[in-house]
Amino acid sequence: MSATRTEKDALGDYPVPAEVLYGIHTRRSMDSTPMAGRPVHHGLIRAYGTVKLACVQTIHELGRWDAHTYAAIVEACNEMREGLLDAHIKVDALQGGAGTSTNMNVNEVLTNRALQILGHPPGSYDILHPVLDLNCYQSTNDTYPTALRVAAIAGIRLLEQAVIALQEAFEDREKAFADVVKVGRTEMQDAVLTTMGRSMSAYAEAFSRDRWRLYKCEERLRVVNLGGTAIGTGIGAPREYIFRVTDVLRRLTGYGLARAENLVEATQNTDSFVEVSGILKACAANLLKCAGDIRLMASGPDAGLGELTLPALQTGSSIMPGKVNPVIPEAVTQAAIRVVANDLALTQAAALGNLELNAFMPLIADSLLDSLSLLTAACDRFARLCVRGLEVNADRCARHTSGSIATATALVAPLGYKQAESVLAESRATGRAIADILEQGGLMSREAFAALITPESVTRLGSPTPATHSDNTDRVEPVPPDAHSNGGTGSTPSAEHKHTEHTPPCKLWQRDCWDTQIRDARHYEEKWAYVVLNPVRQSLVKTPSEWPSQGELNVLRW
Repeated sequence: MSATRTEKDALGDYPVPAEVLYGIHTRRSMDSTPMAGRPVHHGLIRAYGTVKLACVQTIHELGRWDAHTYAAIVEACNEMREGLLDAHIKVDALQGGAGTSTNMNVNEVLTNRALQILGHPPGSYDILHPVLDLNCYQSTNDTYPTALRVAAIAGIRLLEQAVIALQEAFEDREKAFADVVKVGRTEMQDAVLTTMGRSMSAYAEAFSRDRWRLYKCEERLRVVNLGGTAIGTGIGAPREYIFRVTDVLRRLTGYGLARAENLVEATQNTDSFVEVSGILKACAANLLKCAGDIRLMASGPDAGLGELTLPALQTGSSIMPGKVNPVIPEAVTQAAIRVVANDLALTQAAALGNLELNAFMPLIADSLLDSLSLLTAACDRFARLCVRGLEVNADRCARHTSGSIATATALVAPLGYKQAESVLAESRATGRAIADILEQGGLMSREAFAALITPESVTRLGSPTPATHSDNTDRVEPVPPDAHSNGGTGSTPSAEHKHTEHTPPCKLWQRDCWDTQIRDARHYEEKWAYVVLNPVRQSLVKTPSEWPSQGELNVLRW
């Protein structure tokens, strides 16, 4: 039987393995509430080490501990910050007490580790005590939410980088697939022609919005209640400590943290976590939609759409030879579904807080940090193992466009709806190509029809204007050869996009969601910050001094 040490609390004596760094509070929690069967998220543990270090430094500045003891505590806190003590945080992720079990587990581990550094065995609490020293001037109710905010900010910054990488991956595929015309579909039915590049650009733009939302939502987490202790009144803590500790934490983290003006409010309300979780759910929704689309377009390879080919990562079946499954889109889909579920759990936990405290902080923390980890992993693997390696099946796309309703739709502008419908019906009844029917019927030359379904034509903004001819045939106005220098991913220059004294000459001026984002950035007085923090866009816009006036925001050079 392994050696034990006996520790004592208000409930009596309790045996603890002799050499472990945790103590009686952790041991009781381990024995009473193993709910989830998994430990506290590592991000929360490491953030807690940072919060404790800020508290310790502030307390030492006020005169507590000799230099030798203080140095040992600081070393223990730094080890926790670096993840070296993760294995010693034993309490379950889901626990009662609003996170008290986690706070006490942290206090005990830091105390006993500092005791080891000082040359004393764990449990020598007459020298250094988990409550009297490591929890001095603190409460679970201010340190736990603060640690969660620090952990969430770190997680958001990691997720932001993963989202940027995913956006860039789709932009890379946008360029690679710019010249491949495909059938665009609505309600799972053929609709109009587009390009695979344009489809990729839509996904890139969606994740660009996610990146912007993540950047903005960090603000919701910067206000902390550290120093408020039990319910936000700061009971048990001197005013000097309350005024200093958040500043120390801000220096340690490098985050723009600020003490809440109303510490009582900040201690009991958790709606900011709901707001951030909603942003994560929006990202999950984009991942769900995008992964589903990729999976659908790669279906087959023989009897499905087969327009995309995914990188082959695993054999797909123990019984069906040659089968390769879309494992990455499927894994991403499941991660996104979990994030949506986490958002619901977090929202309910936040709403169920009572009076001066929310007892369900552990569920809020577990849900939020789990969502951040899942989304970061999903975006990273989606970009690296799937999107970057996507290949387009141009022949399959061409076969789908031949004789499709989507192709016939391109004839509506020059021929009219009824005539286009008639041509399509004849093509389907006879099996003849639409180009043959048009030419043989004297409706349009083969060259004019081909011009209608080029990548440039199907991605232009609006319908082409029919030219007037003496023979009253329906030839369409050709697209200028240099009008789409980016491979057809932009819109045709319209009247307001033409060269003026304010706009240097270039081949393409594009109106898209970018001008909306710039207006949004101006609204927050951070228009240049958005560009600087988004490396994907840095090379695509001009510096602030060169930006056009508000009336010209829709002609930023692409």
